Amino acid sequence: MVAGSGVAIVGDGLLRAMPRGNGLAARVSIMGDPAPVLAERGWETAELLERANAARRALVAAEVGGAWWGEAPSLPAGEGYALVARDGGDLAAVAAMRDAARAGDDRARIVEIAAGNCDPWPALAGAERVYTLGGEIGFLALLAGKNVSCFAPAFYSGWGVTADAPAIPRRPFGRTVDEIFAAACLVATQCFDPFRQTPAAFEEALAIVAEWRRLDRTNRRIAVCVGMSFWKRRRVAEFLRSGAGVPAFRRSAAGAVAVARRRKSGAIAAWTSRLPAGLEAAARTAGVALIRVEDGFVRSVGLGSDFLPPASLVLDGRGMYFDPSVRSDLEILLCETAFTAPLLARARRLADQLVHRGVTKYNLGRRAPPIEWPPGRRRILVPGQVEDDLSVLLGGGGIRGNLELLARVRQAAPDAFILYKPHPDVVAGHRKGAVAEAEVRRFADAVATEAATATLLGEIDELHTLTSLAGFEALLRGRRVVVYGRPWYAGWGLTEDVPAVERGRRLSLEELVAGALILYPRYLDPLTRLPCGPEIVIERLDHPELWRAGSLVRARRLQGAARRWCAERIGRVPKVTGIRQKGRG
Repeated sequence: MVAGSGVAIVGDGLLRAMPRGNGLAARVSIMGDPAPVLAERGWETAELLERANAARRALVAAEVGGAWWGEAPSLPAGEGYALVARDGGDLAAVAAMRDAARAGDDRARIVEIAAGNCDPWPALAGAERVYTLGGEIGFLALLAGKNVSCFAPAFYSGWGVTADAPAIPRRPFGRTVDEIFAAACLVATQCFDPFRQTPAAFEEALAIVAEWRRLDRTNRRIAVCVGMSFWKRRRVAEFLRSGAGVPAFRRSAAGAVAVARRRKSGAIAAWTSRLPAGLEAAARTAGVALIRVEDGFVRSVGLGSDFLPPASLVLDGRGMYFDPSVRSDLEILLCETAFTAPLLARARRLADQLVHRGVTKYNLGRRAPPIEWPPGRRRILVPGQVEDDLSVLLGGGGIRGNLELLARVRQAAPDAFILYKPHPDVVAGHRKGAVAEAEVRRFADAVATEAATATLLGEIDELHTLTSLAGFEALLRGRRVVVYGRPWYAGWGLTEDVPAVERGRRLSLEELVAGALILYPRYLDPLTRLPCGPEIVIERLDHPELWRAGSLVRARRLQGAARRWCAERIGRVPKVTGIRQKGRG
């Protein structure tokens, strides 16, 4: 039974999820028979009908009722055609609908669609009148404000809002469209949160499915991926899946452009740091859009260099957020978005969630000895970076290495206690940026290799960096942040910028969080493999079994450990021993 309605379940509700690769779909809603509800009086409160009107309009605007992931039918140019929906009934009833459509004023413009794996919304958009056999497409047409003619009984027929064939029974009283929608979708329907498997309000489920629809439209453009490491491809395919399937993968610029040109308005998705030679020029010549892809700001539990796939990605059609020479989609979003009060409230909750749970990009950190902070001295954290990372090469402000950054920080703060934390990829032995301990200690008072970044951020007064995401994570915790490069979070009035960065707008922390963590990235639930919001990924970080390393990851870690051991033997890097301070050996 549908909770609180006394109505027997008859099938899936209007809100549904696209089937995944295994052909299965997450259940988002189930609908009971609304006829018993509609036959009764007394449940139609003003509050319920106001809610129904808003939810109905939101559903139509998002175009998510029915099989929204299906292929759009072929349609004539312009609007004003008759739409015949073969969504139930027998052949005689279908013939009657066709005859009625032909007898209309615009008898030369008739479109037929069949219920099933067909996106009905493009056809509904241009229809003047919809002829239905009482199925779902007719109901969606009614919700969209179309003229609907019923040729078979339905729960929405006979109430005075449809033009009905003579054989269809008339109801004893009339109903409005909002009343019918309220009975069917708010009273006789039970919705679910597909991530937590808990009951949800219709509006909550609608927001989830509307986001899936938005991502599906974006993903349909992407015909091919290039520059994707072999270990990323399965996860990237899950991120970019659409109703049209998954994109192809190619290794070369020529191969990627050839695939993209075979699809109308096809685009290429390319990993920014692994663009094949000549790709940009080839795509430009062919008139093919190039979308750059990178890890998101809340990544996973573990390192990408350890071959652990990400739980978030960012896609940017203009450049990439770490390249200050271009105005990325993120910069334009932050410059131009009118942030709503509900979005800012969500951003505030998200920031609190990140800080409370101690979440950072990689969420690494073993138990390490506490730092003996000297009393009366400013506590400054300098996070090391990968020195050949594009964010450093493009946005480092002329500073090319970790040692040079440490020297600049010491010059700016001669009396401060400076803690240096090498980048996890460098500590793991995978990336460039290692600095010998003797060199580090010329400028830093201590080195932290294994302490969790979140723990350190809770203890410091300031963070000084080139472009590290740790600067943004420090802002979330109310710390003073000084930047010597041009990271994406600088220039909005929240950081002290050396040199100055001007964006043309000042942002609150909530606005920065809303743009950078909610609107710009996309997230994939590691449990259900469904697109989700950042809140779900953060919750999943509490479940280590979802982030367990496979054999490939373990082999990669052994390789990094071997490189690290060799570097330690010749004194190129400090040993990984947790916290090392001056005067402590």
